[in-house]
Amino acid sequence: MQANIKKHIKTENDKKPQCPHRKKCGGCQLQNLSYEKQLSFKQVKVIKLLGRYHHVCEIIGMENPYHYRNKVQAAFGERGKEIISGVYQSSTHNIVPVDSCMIEDQKADEIIVTIRKLLKSFKMRAFNDVTMKGFLRHVLIKRGFASGEIMVVLVTAVMDFPKESQFVNALLSRHPEITTIVQNVNNKRTSLVLGEQSRVLYGDGYIEEHLCGLKFRISPKAFYQINPIQTEVLYGKAMEFAALTGNETVLDAYCGTGTIGMIASKNAKSVVGVELNPDAVKDAVTNAKLNGVENIEFICDDAGKFMVRAAENGEKFDTVIMDPPRAGASLEFLRSLVTLSPKKIVYISCNPETQARDLSFLTRKGYKVRRIQPVDMFPHTEHVESVVCLSREKADDYIRISVHTKDLQAKAN
Repeated sequence: MQANIKKHIKTENDKKPQCPHRKKCGGCQLQNLSYEKQLSFKQVKVIKLLGRYHHVCEIIGMENPYHYRNKVQAAFGERGKEIISGVYQSSTHNIVPVDSCMIEDQKADEIIVTIRKLLKSFKMRAFNDVTMKGFLRHVLIKRGFASGEIMVVLVTAVMDFPKESQFVNALLSRHPEITTIVQNVNNKRTSLVLGEQSRVLYGDGYIEEHLCGLKFRISPKAFYQINPIQTEVLYGKAMEFAALTGNETVLDAYCGTGTIGMIASKNAKSVVGVELNPDAVKDAVTNAKLNGVENIEFICDDAGKFMVRAAENGEKFDTVIMDPPRAGASLEFLRSLVTLSPKKIVYISCNPETQARDLSFLTRKGYKVRRIQPVDMFPHTEHVESVVCLSREKADDYIRISVHTKDLQAKAN
């Protein structure tokens, strides 16, 4: 298995961590391991959690596991008379000054450093979350890796923007590749980055990205996978597991901006996407129109509550694709899912621990796990994504081989 993992890796990392912020930041928990050992560590983790349900396929890693994040956000503050920007130290509200990060988009990091310098030259203050005074709280940058488009969101404490046009022009003169700039106002004592009010300072207020042959419009608030390279891998596996023939009615639960539902629509009779975030639903509707997809419908609702009503109304779905948050699916969602009784379930998870809990429920209710595929979406961190295919179809029992779990764990240490 180790030999097979190597084919996904362009170069072997040095055994020593490369990031100077590793001790304070805490974001890259596995940076002390080579990438090969990181993949082994994650493979063992998924086997331990999900291996009792089915054989776990070899994890799919990245060829180049660096600078993969297309969404970068930096907190701003002051240390003495100096303005600092960076990330919050793990489990604290202390800012660790960062100019460049090994997993963040390099251009985004450059833009953040420029904004910090501009604040000083324009004699503007960074926000202080204790006194609740100051101007700039956060900078959020989203970049389309395929399209090259860049969105800069300036999160301020107040709407009034001194020397707004001069500041925007100065930023654009240094980074003409920026395609849109948005001001978002967050004047509350909160750990949330974005507030309710936004206005466009330059450009259209959104960027477009290309994924799996489709265009997607991304607004400041809408969720979008932060590793586009591995997202194509992840969704490709999900579609492979779904094996749609063109006759299925598909439910895309927790659909976000409609990405996977629209991909599924190419080979489905019809698709219904359900998402609680209204901004994401607006983007999803726009995305469908942008791509001329007519066999998909988006509903703004809690996925669990929608499933309950659908079950009560006797609605039927042939395939359910679910991609819940880290907390997993709610019990009411799972109960309704069993009542709906789709022929096939494709469960995408960013947390195999809650996925294991949900699979326990589904397998007790008559579903059988057919395939499990881990994908490394976030190299150098402990997080691992996994796609599981379940169905009610009768199949011969399989023989599970788990003898290599200890070997993998030993090699990861």
